[in-house]
Amino acid sequence: MTSKYAKLRNEIEEQNHSSSSVMSKDVESQEKPLPEKTIGEAAQEFTRKTMVVIALTVLTSSQGLLIAVSKQGGKFEYSVMSANCMVEITKCVISLLFLMRQWNTVGVTEDNTLVTTLKEIWVFPVPALLYLIKNLMQYVIFLYVDPPSYQVLKNLNIITTGILYRIFLKKKLNSIQWSALILLTLGCTTSQLNTQSDNVLSTPTMGVFLAIVMALLSGAAGVYTEMIIKKRPQRSINVQNFYLYSFGIVFNLMAILMYDNSQVMEKGFFHGYSGITFTMIMNHALSGLAVSMVMKYANNITKVYSTSVAMLLTTLISIPLFGFELSLPFMLGSGVVTVAVFLHSQAKGKK
Repeated sequence: MTSKYAKLRNEIEEQNHSSSSVMSKDVESQEKPLPEKTIGEAAQEFTRKTMVVIALTVLTSSQGLLIAVSKQGGKFEYSVMSANCMVEITKCVISLLFLMRQWNTVGVTEDNTLVTTLKEIWVFPVPALLYLIKNLMQYVIFLYVDPPSYQVLKNLNIITTGILYRIFLKKKLNSIQWSALILLTLGCTTSQLNTQSDNVLSTPTMGVFLAIVMALLSGAAGVYTEMIIKKRPQRSINVQNFYLYSFGIVFNLMAILMYDNSQVMEKGFFHGYSGITFTMIMNHALSGLAVSMVMKYANNITKVYSTSVAMLLTTLISIPLFGFELSLPFMLGSGVVTVAVFLHSQAKGKK
């Protein structure tokens, strides 16, 4: 009995000794400073971030400009619904190509397979339908607003997203974020004030109304999509995007059959398309991918800077291209919007 006890005690002491050795090694490895980045790695990272920022800025600023330029005689010669359908098809194909690349790299796994269940896939039609309505309204709003005003009013979706986050995802906004939302509202309103006529707003009431509805739809679709993604975070984002865009294609085709069937059947799916139209379609498809690249290779502050620079670029290009006239309210409002977006982004990680 005594020998067994002594043997057991010796084993425990040996285990404690080995554990302490491992712990000491772990402490030493933790205390060991991380290797610094080489000049080449730092330069490569800086170049990558710079390219992402430039790409997102160019895509964001040119988005509204391309829609405005694609109009002829104040209207769209091509089918807006077919163009929006082409955007969804392009995004779906790109997502599938990324997914195939993932299959070649890590193989087909439970998290990146396209095989699914009704329980997983039934939630995707909701955001797809919301995005359909929002994207179609994006074309209609350009019948009432100019590209610079669109670029400013588009920031209203930050307000709706913040409020919907609070309601559906139970995420509390701190005082800085609420202040930023109020500033954002004031900035968007100030930018649209008209000091040269009896009309209070420089943008028609219908344009402002459409911008608010678009912001609600964009916020709702974004929050709902995030709820889906976080429900199964290990699922490949390429698979989830493929499901979302696939339903987007189905809903767009249904919309064409219901509202634009005669024109498409009579004149053709690509009737009225030009180089500008195809460029606009590719721009819309790549914009979503650029945002995800920013989140991977840069940070949210980069997105804020890109949005601010995009507002400035859109305004500067619109002056010679569309005869846009700068006004004091627009400049002041744009400045307030930039500060508000920056504050909201800075406060995200704070409680």
